[in-house]
Amino acid sequence: MGDSPQAPPSLSFPMMQLEASSALGSLCSPWAAPRVGPLPPAPAMVRISKPKTFQAYLDDCHRRYSCAHCRAHLANHDDLISKSFQGSQGRAYLFNSVVNVGCGPAEERVLLTGLHAVADIHCENCKTTLGWKYEQAFESSQKYKEGKYIIELNHMIKDNGWD
Repeated sequence: MGDSPQAPPSLSFPMMQLEASSALGSLCSPWAAPRVGPLPPAPAMVRISKPKTFQAYLDDCHRRYSCAHCRAHLANHDDLISKSFQGSQGRAYLFNSVVNVGCGPAEERVLLTGLHAVADIHCENCKTTLGWKYEQAFESSQKYKEGKYIIELNHMIKDNGWD
């Protein structure tokens, strides 16, 4: 009888730090009252739109190479280092830099010019394997290839200004 009524056990919730934009207002507040009715339209910065065909566009005034499968821009002619390379499926070009290309994991391969660490590259738009990137050359005479890209001819076309 002398027992006093017990207080209900307290509920503890870990607090989360939220960065709420002023556009969302109380929608992000942990103490907001439940909403009745439809949500307000999302701010323009979070609207989903149709993605671009590809990420980077090269300048129209330069000759360029594009993916033969989806026409995504790959490289400017000015970035071409050599036309005398051999890819796994035929002739290939060596480029100083490329765009719209993703890299796979590096692996060691014995190529015609010796042991290299290379990573396969693919078109970011259509996912076709285009060639590889030289990550590391183990012979001193091949060090100039490090950080450069091989694109096989059967995966690219000449685009813009080749007349």
